Amino acid sequence: MAEAVIACHSVQEWTQQLEQANQSKKLVVVDFTASWCGPCRMMAPIVSELAKKFTDVLFLKVDVDELKTVAQDWAIEAMPTFVFVKEGTIIDKVVGANKVDLPKKIEMHK
Repeated sequence: MAEAVIACHSVQEWTQQLEQANQSKKLVVVDFTASWCGPCRMMAPIVSELAKKFTDVLFLKVDVDELKTVAQDWAIEAMPTFVFVKEGTIIDKVVGANKVDLPKKIEMHK
């Protein structure tokens, strides 16, 4: 079984995943995270569970230290930040470890 949350480790991998998702018209939830971020580590198992529950949604994970240019391009200022993208357009965002709002917004946008 494929990993429920796809970690992007290069700009090329990130771009490829995003382009495929945009073409599929699926909702994409991007988890901007950092290894040193406590709230991010707390949210990781929750995001994994959501990815298993919402199989029609693509979950991508970006480490802001690993892909600094991507984080800058997307104006990420706090971790974790969850960005919702559909067909190449940012449609929503959840900033912080908000385990209540995250599933609600996924349900709302999928």
